[in-house]
Amino acid sequence: MPIKRFKPTSPSRRFYESPDLDGIAKKAPEKRLTESKHSTGGRNHNGRVTVRFRGGGHKKRYRKIDFKRTKIGVPARVVAIEYDPNRSARIALLHYKDGEKAYILAPDGLNVDDTVVSSRNADVKPGNAMTLRHLPLGTMIHAIELKIGKGAQLVRSAGTAAQLMAKDGDYAQVRLPSGEVRMIHLNCRATIGQVSNPQHARVTLGKAGRKRWLGRRPHNRGTTMNPVDHPMGGGEGRTAGGRHPCSPWGQLAKGLKTRRNKTTSKFIVRGRKKK
Repeated sequence: MPIKRFKPTSPSRRFYESPDLDGIAKKAPEKRLTESKHSTGGRNHNGRVTVRFRGGGHKKRYRKIDFKRTKIGVPARVVAIEYDPNRSARIALLHYKDGEKAYILAPDGLNVDDTVVSSRNADVKPGNAMTLRHLPLGTMIHAIELKIGKGAQLVRSAGTAAQLMAKDGDYAQVRLPSGEVRMIHLNCRATIGQVSNPQHARVTLGKAGRKRWLGRRPHNRGTTMNPVDHPMGGGEGRTAGGRHPCSPWGQLAKGLKTRRNKTTSKFIVRGRKKK
């Protein structure tokens, strides 16, 4: 999907870019497949801010996406490709042959009136889903399950794709977009193809107000604060902080390993960071 640029009629318009939505076939979402979504402002259930610089933003409804693809063997026609304000990828509205409707992540190359199906006997083409056991090696996939039947958790953002590298015993080796090679059970389901909207990473917002529409508040650096607010604050005039970059609570911000999920470390064949 191409990027639309604008004439520099104002300073903010000079660098303003937006995705071209000509391929969006339907403007309003399917009402039965949406639900209300409440803004947290970065606060947890205790009302304390746990994620800073969040708040405001445009009000939006959540589109319920079928990440499980459990309607086995029932073909579905793609009725529309829609914009989803909750994610970077586009979504596809499916009408199943039995009358049910559902949203899925739209893979790149999927068009209106195409037919998709979730089946072990499905063709290897974008939008079809099957277990890793029945996929040929080298296939580009997305929306991958980590636990059997839980639904897709990996490779869901715009333009991403993983590759099925090998099969050994009950597990497959999948190379993720980060470069990490991970073992995933062969009975986990995945969708064929690359996620739609690959140009998303190239879009320039162009002005601060557009960031506010997304619910992102201004981010102020630690060196601009006072010593009471941040370890890098204070000093006469501008300073570099006098120490390695850190959070307001002193945790190092660059290079400190924070991974503590030891239960899944055995499934990582090769880490995402080159050694």
